[in-house]
Amino acid sequence: MGEAIGFWDYLSLAWVQRALLTAVMVGVTCGILGCFIVLRNMSLLGDALSHAILPGVYFAFLLFGYSTLGFFWGSTIAGLVAAVLITWIQVKARTKSDAVIGIVFTSMFAIGVIGISSLNEEQGVHLDLKDFLFGNILGLTTSDLWISLGVLCCTVLSVVSFYRYFFISSFQPVVAQTMGIHTAAIHYYLMLLLSIAVVSTIRSVGVILVISLLIAPASTALLWSDKLKKVIVMSAILGVLCSIIGFTLAIAKDLPPGPSIVLVNTFFFGISIFFNRKSGLFVKFWKRRILDKEIEKEDILKALLKHESENPSASEFLELSGFKMSQLRPLIGDGCIVLHPSESKNVNHIRLTAKGHQMAETLTRAHRLWETYQVHEMGLSGSQIHDEADRVEHLLKGEILDELDKNLGFPQADPHGSPIPGRRASVANSLLHVKPKSNTKISNVQPNLLAESFLWEQSIMGGDVVKVLEIGRDEVTIFHKKSKVKVPAEIAAQISTNK
Repeated sequence: MGEAIGFWDYLSLAWVQRALLTAVMVGVTCGILGCFIVLRNMSLLGDALSHAILPGVYFAFLLFGYSTLGFFWGSTIAGLVAAVLITWIQVKARTKSDAVIGIVFTSMFAIGVIGISSLNEEQGVHLDLKDFLFGNILGLTTSDLWISLGVLCCTVLSVVSFYRYFFISSFQPVVAQTMGIHTAAIHYYLMLLLSIAVVSTIRSVGVILVISLLIAPASTALLWSDKLKKVIVMSAILGVLCSIIGFTLAIAKDLPPGPSIVLVNTFFFGISIFFNRKSGLFVKFWKRRILDKEIEKEDILKALLKHESENPSASEFLELSGFKMSQLRPLIGDGCIVLHPSESKNVNHIRLTAKGHQMAETLTRAHRLWETYQVHEMGLSGSQIHDEADRVEHLLKGEILDELDKNLGFPQADPHGSPIPGRRASVANSLLHVKPKSNTKISNVQPNLLAESFLWEQSIMGGDVVKVLEIGRDEVTIFHKKSKVKVPAEIAAQISTNK
């Protein structure tokens, strides 16, 4: 209880509130600008500008003494000088950009360190280099607060006013030039905004950590979306969120605020690497797992189709094919296979349902068509084609498979002499493909007269909800208005539903 009260009392102090508000504004500013910095591959340049401003601090102190505004304008000018110098050397000396950036920013950083260190040797002068290297967010003044607010307003106003120019020059610089847009002017204006933003951030987290505030929120947002406007908003929100969490954590645990904010940014980026919906490692793993399960199901159905004439028992089939009973249960639940009791006690025979039979035939058709393609179009021999067909058969679906069949001239047998199953007429969301024990709605528009006439005879109208009770080998049993209706499998494959 005492710790909680002390913590909230601490946050109620004016200088702490000033520091937190500045951190929030810095988070928004860096989050917005960071999007363009990352998209234009200028992350290293942002790091260079953060280090190159130290000479501006040194000369500003010589001219104006210990003045917040003096430091601001001196650092801004130094940043612009570094940006112009880097671009000029790249054009005139034709040196690689990363080499030029490294040379310029380290040289200017060295000048600043030497200058500030020499000032500290003079009596009565104390300009702490650590405050500029690592920041001192708890030592911010009201002037720092107003500067951060001004930089935030300038950044937001610039992005809103020149969004179209920033957008096209970032993604299509050549097109921008043909439209008459001065891409060099846009580049230097962005450098000006970046320099001002870096300067406003230096007092919070220092020159060493400022690059994290520019890169981490934008990089995190880009993992979640590819829409620039959304990325900008998300990056700004992340900047605010990370600043608040990092600052609060620093106060609660007595940690340095600047590094705490940076580590929170890094934490969110790390989480996004695993869980973002576009390319997250966990999402990829889960999608791969789902795909592997689907491939496993299809392999079982194809194996069952192969052994169908033998009418194998469950135990015989599992032993012969190497599958497990746990791998059969999802297929039973999906209505692809059924277990029929036999005369022998505790023995069940496996049977494909109409749904499972259709899926197995489609897979077999894909396998044999691809084997035919490899022999006729790729010139491979019969001994070289089976393994590749086993892999590709799971990828050939719908129109792609029909197009392959057409291009091959609708062959009747594969290179081994095995018959190629023909295409079965079926709609995408047919009644046959509804999971047993689940409800579905009959579509208002049916693909053919066969489906329409059957539904009419059974008094089933478009929009009616039916429950699929069971999928068998030759028919599908549904429940409609307190009565069971048995639908022949070939008709069920033609009845369209709204899943």
